[in-house]
Amino acid sequence: MLKGKYSWGFQNKPVIQSTGVVGGPFEKQGRLSEDFDSFYDDLWMGEDTYEKANRTMIEDAVNLALEKGKIQSDQIQFFLSGDLINQITPSSFAARTNKIPYFGLFGACATSMEGLALASFIVNSQGAENVLTGASSHNAATEKQFRYPTEYGGQKPPTAQWTVTGAGYAVVSNGLNAAGKMPRVTSATIGKVLDLGVSDPFNMGGAMAPAAVDTLVQHFQDLERDPSYYDLIITGDLAKIGRETALDLLEQKGYVLNENQFNDCGLLIYDAHQPVQSGASGPGCSATVLYGHLINQMKKGVYQKILVVATGALLSPLTYQQNETIPCIAHAVSVEYC
Repeated sequence: MLKGKYSWGFQNKPVIQSTGVVGGPFEKQGRLSEDFDSFYDDLWMGEDTYEKANRTMIEDAVNLALEKGKIQSDQIQFFLSGDLINQITPSSFAARTNKIPYFGLFGACATSMEGLALASFIVNSQGAENVLTGASSHNAATEKQFRYPTEYGGQKPPTAQWTVTGAGYAVVSNGLNAAGKMPRVTSATIGKVLDLGVSDPFNMGGAMAPAAVDTLVQHFQDLERDPSYYDLIITGDLAKIGRETALDLLEQKGYVLNENQFNDCGLLIYDAHQPVQSGASGPGCSATVLYGHLINQMKKGVYQKILVVATGALLSPLTYQQNETIPCIAHAVSVEYC
């Protein structure tokens, strides 16, 4: 199953059985609104804090994934989840609700593909029949923790990104009862932590681009695969600045990608009229785009083979205050409709 140095090939091709995708009021105005299962009318989501709202969002996305897959929670062996809030309490408290054996994950905005890679590894090796995995983020809760409360109305530079309020979860199964073509996870490449000295927390795309490129190149080498193998290669949340940087870095390493083939979830989710500076970010960005929009596009025949490379900036408010630079990571997962 090990391919090359840092990749896994899944010979049993675990199935993305069902998904649940929810978003906030700002996401409802976005370009991909038709690919969400439901939206909230406000950021409070019936709770008295944003952090509790983040937990509620996870619980709702999980319930949607289970309902759509006609699966009971006691049929799920493991729950893999992560978010951005201190000690990933929204995920852990949601696990308290669903009572499924739980792995708490933190890879910042790379958590979505970290979870999908691990869930697929477990299912592929017959460690479970069904695993629930996903990631979430909440704009107001994240802004309060990492930058300033949104009530302050602080101004941001053009390089800044807008944290998605959204949760995307999927049931990954062994597919024994799957009939016909399904989205299947065929491989994953686990990234290294890289730090090229960027310290600006308002330039996440620029900071994360080298990690995305490093994982992409490793994936191509480990799988002995040309980029043209994929109909779409999409990063998690490099947004405008990071995507342009990644394209340049890939070209320096001898990989010239067609710009139409290489896109970013942070550039897809919002509409042109929405004031999101460079684009979107957050663990909920790649999770909602993959489990909503991209899976739907595969079912419609638009894509057959996609590679999703979720990127994460592994900083905290404390490390920033201590003048640390920003270490970053990226994990790649290939999904094929077969």
